[in-house]
Amino acid sequence: MHIFRVIIMLQIFFYNISCDNNKPATTENEQLQKIIKRHKGHYDGYSVFKKKKFSLRDLIDASRQLRELQISDPHRPTYHFVNPEGRGMPFDPNGSIYWNGKYHMFYIYQDERGHNYGHASSKDLLHWHYHTTALFPAPNDPDKGIFSGNAFITREGKVAMIYHGVGAGNSIAISEDKELIHWEKLKNNPIIPNPEKGSNESKLYQSWDPHGWLENDTYYAIFGGKVPTLFKAKELDKWEYVGPFLSSDMPDVDVSVEDMSCPDFFQLGNKHAVLSISHSHGARIYIGEWKNEQFYPESHQRMNWLGGTAFAPESMEDAQGRRIMWAWVLDRREVLHLRYDDDPPKYGWTGTLSLPRVLSLDNDGVLNINPLPELKELRINERQDNFIDLSEGKSQILNEMGGDAIEIKASINLAKSSIFSIKVLSSGDGREETVIKVNNIDKNIEIDFAKSSLDSSVKHFKRTMGHKEMIATKQIAPFKLKNDELLELQIFIDKSIVEVFANGRQCVTQRVYPILPESKGVEVIAEKGSMMIESIKSWDIVPTNHW
Repeated sequence: MHIFRVIIMLQIFFYNISCDNNKPATTENEQLQKIIKRHKGHYDGYSVFKKKKFSLRDLIDASRQLRELQISDPHRPTYHFVNPEGRGMPFDPNGSIYWNGKYHMFYIYQDERGHNYGHASSKDLLHWHYHTTALFPAPNDPDKGIFSGNAFITREGKVAMIYHGVGAGNSIAISEDKELIHWEKLKNNPIIPNPEKGSNESKLYQSWDPHGWLENDTYYAIFGGKVPTLFKAKELDKWEYVGPFLSSDMPDVDVSVEDMSCPDFFQLGNKHAVLSISHSHGARIYIGEWKNEQFYPESHQRMNWLGGTAFAPESMEDAQGRRIMWAWVLDRREVLHLRYDDDPPKYGWTGTLSLPRVLSLDNDGVLNINPLPELKELRINERQDNFIDLSEGKSQILNEMGGDAIEIKASINLAKSSIFSIKVLSSGDGREETVIKVNNIDKNIEIDFAKSSLDSSVKHFKRTMGHKEMIATKQIAPFKLKNDELLELQIFIDKSIVEVFANGRQCVTQRVYPILPESKGVEVIAEKGSMMIESIKSWDIVPTNHW
């Protein structure tokens, strides 16, 4: 099996090199030099600055070293989507689309060329096949990197990718093949250049983070930023400015520190929705009406709160009509926005996506957020306990339910004035623990990570980007139970990621980094009021990553 994996890796590496340069591979030694250079700093004795001639054995050894470096990291997730190229800072998911019977994910990663779009496809949203790089800055291109955008279907039935070309402006590429492997950039890119500083155009829009779609034979595109704007076109290479995208701001959005970047616009039930980010606060969603070439927001909901790291949400509609969403979950062990010429990530990789989530609106127009149902197929080794009666201040250790790559599902009968907590990734002696708390008094749910790790180098900041002096120890999200409603918790733990779903109406995601081998325990606590845990189940989750 080990030899087979090495062979497959070699095939992928060679294919990547030939395709990434958009021309046939040259000599074997040139291929090897490029591969070694791409992963410089990760290998002992194989830096391009030390060696000028490489053998096939060198490549095998370098590949093995990268693999062993990555799998040696106890915090590398096993069933979340991770970056196989080594570096993803940022690691925005972009261009996700269901096409020709497959789910396709495009994502930002970095190599010696700058920012690129990686590409993976799947038939089940669980197991992914990684392809060669989809988009990258070629030497003669106006852009110097590929940043956030999306994929959509043209009126001719092709797939278009609209994206921000670093240093140039917003651009488009087209793919006509069934696997979306080959892409051709428009000759007149950028379709809308970066406006010159101080120009009239610069006062109207930024050529930044586009999102495009086809509607009634007209192409539209949102340009994100501080003032999100709308453009339209009859042909993909000829766009015109329409005006502001939003009809009004939302009351709980501080426009002085927030923006609408990475927009993702779609119909949700009988409404329209916009996923986006605030660089300050992270992922969010607007819900409202789309009419007269403008979006009228009616509600605004965050999907990340101070202390959390969910970022750059992206979604797709599949053949079942489901709206499936991911978000980049930042690593708090590494410096944000590392350049390729910086020291490589300590563990040889960085870049993780949240689990896929299904978004919908209920009959009352409330946003529902549920884990992908297909995740149930990864469950093994079920454990269950029923009717755990907890009086106020009492707790019960359930270490048989524990683990660091598991799913926990619990139904709890809370009193109106109750506070329920569940400790996960607990060492049992209080040294390390992550505490998930549902407060039925203050109507919120929190993840307390003050004692999640004994590694003092890990820093969680209150704001997603910037304001690094503001340290966070917990993430608190609003959550309210209905009258006589059971608390239904679904908790996914995957090495360094904890994702908590509550009653299909709330989801909180947090990075944690326990270092003690014994930090795998589970404990339930009635902090205030008595309660009944009617059932609690736990499963081990089968790994889906390649290693």
